[in-house]
Amino acid sequence: MACVTGRPQLERRRCSLCSASRPHRRPTLHDASKPHFRGLARSGRATPIREQSIVAQDGVDLSGVAGRYAFALYELASEQRATEEVSRSLAAFQRLLGESADLRRLVASPVFTAAEQVKALDAVLRAAEIGGVAANFIRLVATKRRLFALPDIIAAFQRLDEKAKGLVSAEAIVAAPLRPDHESSLRQALSAATGGKTINLNVKTDPSIVGGIIVKLGSRMVDASVKTKLNAIRTRMKEVG
Repeated sequence: MACVTGRPQLERRRCSLCSASRPHRRPTLHDASKPHFRGLARSGRATPIREQSIVAQDGVDLSGVAGRYAFALYELASEQRATEEVSRSLAAFQRLLGESADLRRLVASPVFTAAEQVKALDAVLRAAEIGGVAANFIRLVATKRRLFALPDIIAAFQRLDEKAKGLVSAEAIVAAPLRPDHESSLRQALSAATGGKTINLNVKTDPSIVGGIIVKLGSRMVDASVKTKLNAIRTRMKEVG
């Protein structure tokens, strides 16, 4: 709406959240950390989140649905000094996703209604003793029909948390469990490669790589597995033959 001067005016309407008649503007992602969002996060009701991409917040790519929701949650958790609690709760829920095919289907399938997802999640969250901001946020995501993005939201939140703490995530895949001294040496080498940053190292065992190691550090990957080397040799032999 524009006034006679041609300048835009804010629409005056009644707020559905606070029942006050006041000028309203389009909500932004920054509003996610304000009182309206805090109340909604506590109750699990839906809240508007800006539909525009936010990219590279402090070096972390936050584009897409997952980035927007993760950023909103991180701002809220930081304001309430609850980042550690939320991080632990999200990690616990992520472990549940890895262990339960039924939970993964509930999260990913569009067949379930939002009400069905929220009801099922309530039981899961209670059983796992996940509460507070994290639990209400998960319910909120389900209400907004964005539950399919939850694994990516959790990953983006973890990247924000690690960035704030000066941590760098790394993953090592080995054929057999590493000895403690070998894991320590690997951690030190990765720390040196990142300018002395603390490494949050996740070591996975995969016998199919035969031997060697695959290291993922941020967007970089070094594949020094025996399996990859054998495949390269087979390819060369086929080319020669």
